[in-house]
Amino acid sequence: MGKIIAIANQKGGVGKTTTAINLGGCFGVLEYKTLIVDADPQANATSGLGFDPKSTKNIYDCLINGVHPNELILTTQNPNLDILPSHIDLVGAELEMIDLVNREYMLKLALDKIKDDYDFIIIDCSPSLGLITVNALTAADSVMIPVQCEYFALEGLGKLLNTIKIIQGRLNEDLEIEGIVLTMYDSRLRLANQVVDEVKTHFQELVFDTVIHRNTKLGEAPSFGETIIMHDASSKGSFNYLNFAREVLQKNNVTKISNDTKQIELDNEL
Repeated sequence: MGKIIAIANQKGGVGKTTTAINLGGCFGVLEYKTLIVDADPQANATSGLGFDPKSTKNIYDCLINGVHPNELILTTQNPNLDILPSHIDLVGAELEMIDLVNREYMLKLALDKIKDDYDFIIIDCSPSLGLITVNALTAADSVMIPVQCEYFALEGLGKLLNTIKIIQGRLNEDLEIEGIVLTMYDSRLRLANQVVDEVKTHFQELVFDTVIHRNTKLGEAPSFGETIIMHDASSKGSFNYLNFAREVLQKNNVTKISNDTKQIELDNEL
């Protein structure tokens, strides 16, 4: 049975979609069958993997019209990586779901149908704490929180943690915090190093060891509809996310690594 990880932070621009796409891409290269669920009406994960959000059936049909997820899932160019696409219509889904008795469980009911088909399901949440994000946290086994290494890094983080606590108490008692991943790190900036120290001081063992550096190739890859591991396997961004994927796998006591990935690691070391 697959593990469902929601990537959430109501603050925008912290690297949620970048982390969802590239963590999923690295899981795929490591031979773990992975599904990305684009639960953001902006549909950046969908377009970032090379699909036009306007021309595909999407998660809205799944939540509102009861379409089986298998009819909507698309296969990406990245090995072992699929996506359940999103659309701007998802904005209206919150209004349509508001009067439903089981409104917080709609996404969980949908993902339960396909959970056994994947090793990991990664939900890319929208930058809000609305009903769709609540659905994602209710469906998830754990939540991963990206935090950018910038001035307002901890802004709103307390509110997110409080929301997680409410979800744990009322809707999903098994929800765990997978961890906090630091993104957009620039070692040349004193502020970035101060943020890293502050986050690690406050949250200690919750913070992943791997830090995601600022990298031109990371920003460039979505314009080609590719994950970083497929776009440029020798880039710093690729190396960061590959290490991050391995750290997540190790935390979950999973150790399978493919020969191709060992070769990628060797190339990076050289």
